[in-house]
Amino acid sequence: MKVRPGKAAQMAVKLRSWRARWHSGRIALLDFGRAAVGILLLLFWMSAAAAQQGPVIIQGTVRDRAGAPVSDASVRLEQDGNSRQQAMTKANGSFTFAGLASGVYVVSAEKSGQRSAAITVNPDAPEGKEQLALTLDLAGSTKDAPPMEFADTPNFTIAAVTDWTAAGGHGSDAVLRTSEALNRETVALKPSSSGTASVSGEPAESESALKAAVVRNPADVEANRKLGEFYLRANRFQDAIPPLRAASKLDPNRSQTEYDLALALEGSGDRAGAGEQVAKLQARNDNADAHRLAGELDEKLGDPLAAVHELERAVREDPSERNYFEWGSELLLHRAVWQAKDVFSAGVKAYPKSVRMLTALGAALFAGALYDEAAQRLCQASDLNPADPEPYLFMGKIEISAPNPLACVDQKLARFVELRPDDPLANYYYAMTVWKQKGQSIDPATSQRVEELLIKAVTLDPQCGEAYLQLGVLESTRQDYAKAIGYYTKAIQANPQMSNAHYRLGVAYDRVGDKESAKKEFQLHDEIEKQQAALVDKQRREVKQFLVVVNGKTTDSSPQ
Repeated sequence: MKVRPGKAAQMAVKLRSWRARWHSGRIALLDFGRAAVGILLLLFWMSAAAAQQGPVIIQGTVRDRAGAPVSDASVRLEQDGNSRQQAMTKANGSFTFAGLASGVYVVSAEKSGQRSAAITVNPDAPEGKEQLALTLDLAGSTKDAPPMEFADTPNFTIAAVTDWTAAGGHGSDAVLRTSEALNRETVALKPSSSGTASVSGEPAESESALKAAVVRNPADVEANRKLGEFYLRANRFQDAIPPLRAASKLDPNRSQTEYDLALALEGSGDRAGAGEQVAKLQARNDNADAHRLAGELDEKLGDPLAAVHELERAVREDPSERNYFEWGSELLLHRAVWQAKDVFSAGVKAYPKSVRMLTALGAALFAGALYDEAAQRLCQASDLNPADPEPYLFMGKIEISAPNPLACVDQKLARFVELRPDDPLANYYYAMTVWKQKGQSIDPATSQRVEELLIKAVTLDPQCGEAYLQLGVLESTRQDYAKAIGYYTKAIQANPQMSNAHYRLGVAYDRVGDKESAKKEFQLHDEIEKQQAALVDKQRREVKQFLVVVNGKTTDSSPQ
């Protein structure tokens, strides 16, 4: 019998199953007939030999179209579409996956919006032992979709929304919760509503002077417009409405005034009135600004499906940095992770100096479990504007949650502390990174450095409960449980709902023999965990998840 390459692993699995059933008495040799006994015994021997083979290795290189090696490319290894590993290429473009089990694998590479074709390899076959050659020559990538193309018709469609009955995601629930928090914080990276008002570069005037001009001539369009914009920039939305409404009535053909009035109505909480204003604006001038504002209003009014379609139209009509960002963050908020990644990647390509676009791309990559690539993007964002704290805060959170230490993060967070020595979060995140980079075995010098950073964090902010918690953990590793109890108690005082602090305090009480106090803390931990789990479940169900159609088929938009 001739077994085609790629089928050997499947045959070996079947044979091992038969052999196990035979030894357990569930298959008798006579069941196969005498003529088959010899063949069956030979096949059993072959499967046993295959099972005794050692781990296999897959090696290769990644190059660009010109044949030059590509360093720091992300290489993904998948088996049966489920088991995934990731490696980064070295300076010479090489990568290695070692200690693999026998089987058929799919290998692909990606970097900076470029990807390779996926190659299927069976390391047990003779040709599978050769080094792979991957070439980055395809634009963009998604989990299940072809590259994003910004044409009249997109290659994916947001078709519907559904309750988030299964959160999905990679790793522990802590990783998933970090991803959810980063998704929300990505949306918050958007400029405030007041930032979208028209600012003409006119010399600044005082409120009293602007009001006096309107009093002198209530029918002056410019006087009313300037007063309204003054209030809009100051986020005084309620005050902005009357002069902007007056300017709109006096000159109904000026689209910018109509747009500013819609912003003021939305900022004041009158979303229905803002919606009517946007509808008027779209009827008169169906432009990208109108679609973007309509999308923002639809999201706030609880219609994310309409929102994402409006934001997509805004990008089609005006592929500005803001419009890319708005569309991508809407997709990410509703767990269309791979589509959000593609939109942010396109945005980064079009606007490579946008700090928030790179930061958002990092959040999307983290949501897709591409932890190393997420860190790279956030480090790039911090290099663009070292004074901007947002990329550092994002990378600090993903460093704590990711299963392994992340490259470049320790250097960037060290810079964050240098730039902002009096920032408690800068000291806390850098302390956690220094600790994690050393692994389980932390030397005395590193331990002292971590302790100094954490103490500085709680000195700067006595409500920094997480830093108190980690000081307690540090003392527990030194077996100084009395000191650990003090830190855990302070952590709980800063945040009584910190369940992990209650649990660790219970453990510390148990170590010193105070069983009653330990029992109390364990009970509090269980109660808080139950309450928080219910709250998280409620929050997840309130966020509708997008259903994505690719090539006419509905696909799961979130990572599995």
